[in-house]
Amino acid sequence: MPESVIKLEKVGKQYRIGKERYHSLREDLTHIFRKKKKETIWALKNLSFEVKQGEVLGIIGVNGAGKTTILKLLAGITLPTEGKINIKGRVASLIEIGAGIHPELSGRENISLYASIMGLKKREIDKKFNEIVDFAGIEKFLDTPVKYYSSGMRMRLGFSVAAHIQPDILLIDEVLAVGDIAFQKKCLGKMDGVAKSGRTVLFVSHNMGAIRSLCVNAIWLNNGKIVKRGSANEVVSNYRENQIKHFDKSSYIVERNPKEVNNKNFYFNRVEILNERGEHANIFRYNEKLVLIVNFEGVPIESKYSAEFYIYNELEQLVTIGASGPYHGKYFDKKARKIKIEIGPLILTSGKYRIKLSVMVGSFRVDTWEAAIDFTITECQPFITNWEIPTFREGVCILNQSFSEAG
Repeated sequence: MPESVIKLEKVGKQYRIGKERYHSLREDLTHIFRKKKKETIWALKNLSFEVKQGEVLGIIGVNGAGKTTILKLLAGITLPTEGKINIKGRVASLIEIGAGIHPELSGRENISLYASIMGLKKREIDKKFNEIVDFAGIEKFLDTPVKYYSSGMRMRLGFSVAAHIQPDILLIDEVLAVGDIAFQKKCLGKMDGVAKSGRTVLFVSHNMGAIRSLCVNAIWLNNGKIVKRGSANEVVSNYRENQIKHFDKSSYIVERNPKEVNNKNFYFNRVEILNERGEHANIFRYNEKLVLIVNFEGVPIESKYSAEFYIYNELEQLVTIGASGPYHGKYFDKKARKIKIEIGPLILTSGKYRIKLSVMVGSFRVDTWEAAIDFTITECQPFITNWEIPTFREGVCILNQSFSEAG
């Protein structure tokens, strides 16, 4: 049976709220006599769990749940306020963009420095050097100071070094989200390779599809405490169900600010989002249908118009489009002020998506609403089985859709 390489026992981490600043003697004396209590917050409280050698553990939860704090404690970036942490083996981490990377040094110098800090000897660094550079894709900028790199380039360099120095434990935060799809695929494949070699991976992410696909087990954190631990599929399902129950209903309907409209003659002024049962919702499961009810203000200069929608993912990549006129031959009479757009089944992976709306009158695009409304996909069908890495295809996918006038 694999031994535990990470063990937390009743760990707590407390932070002081507010920024530290210099005080005058008068203020210090006032605090002493008044015994003013400084405000603090517990990011983690009484946290205990173990991670076995070779385990790939996902950590999920809303922002502020304590996910990144755990990784920082394990990486030695900060110390626990209370409790004990035992770690066996060498730890490599990618918690923040550029963490461990010196901006004044070149990419070449940073590789040597980071690897040396992690305990690699020069001959080991030389052996891994070309592989690190090739994976990061920074060959042309190898001798350029890192301060001139984009955030994506710094992230690729940091991940490549961390993953190739053969750590016993690899800590990865949501920082991977800033990478492009192709590089995310490479990262997932590398993390899988690290795990298969008997090393341990802790992966923090809001991408439930990636958690389910890569991780065998998962922990759901909330307010610094473990809500549930178990198989990744089970934990993610419970987490998503909880999200739906506590969803902010104010985003079902969006009223547009007329000040944002350039052409006041004819424009979108309202959108609401529903599920296929006619209920207001903007969290959908894989394969469900989405319905938009769109309202217009003003009068088009011609007798008919057509409507379009564009769906973008969290990386601002175009996922799919729909157009009533060109795709379906459906044009609306200029008297129509409310239309219904049905989209789906939503064969999309888990994550947050943005809908852009546009209206065409004749050959003119008279209005575009860039960020009309958002929706989230949950319970996506797993797209990796038996540890196979998916093939991501660039371009636009076409979903079933229909357009009609709403009563």
